[in-house]
Amino acid sequence: MGNERDREQGRVSEPGPYPGLTAGPVAEPGPDLSCPHPYLVPDAAAYLADRWDVERTVHDLRTGTEGHFRGTAEFRPDDAAGALLHHEEGQLTWGGTVYPASRTLRLRPRPDGTAAVDFADGRPFHDLDLRTGRWTAVHPCAEDRYEGCFTAVTADEWQLRWRVGGPAKDQLLCSVYRRQG
Repeated sequence: MGNERDREQGRVSEPGPYPGLTAGPVAEPGPDLSCPHPYLVPDAAAYLADRWDVERTVHDLRTGTEGHFRGTAEFRPDDAAGALLHHEEGQLTWGGTVYPASRTLRLRPRPDGTAAVDFADGRPFHDLDLRTGRWTAVHPCAEDRYEGCFTAVTADEWQLRWRVGGPAKDQLLCSVYRRQG
């Protein structure tokens, strides 16, 4: 289990197969998502509740293929319990072809400013704690493992980097979210 300093910096307490992801910046292709002084977010749901422009680069590290997603993300009230629906929609360019792309998640705020993130069907995905400005989430999915690094850069920008590994996958997804307006 990690020490208190690791927990304060939002690092995962287990090493995982991607030590660069849990211990610092990932040394793979993609934008530099390092942020020496992240923006502290006392309440994840309040921070995210808005419309965001999204730019994402998808790297398939096995094939060397690179794709790009451009679109929007909206975090809007979902129910009386204060949950937020996180819906992304846009276009993914992959191998020279443009595809419509979307996803929906649900964010359930907690009184301490953290949140639980679920898939649209209600299955748990990961926790989210941006109080230190950074958070690393781990999600096992069948034979795959997802490790995500969240960084609040400013009041109007946050970044997310997912590393996906498994028997048939080796991917890096780098996203930048900028508040609209």
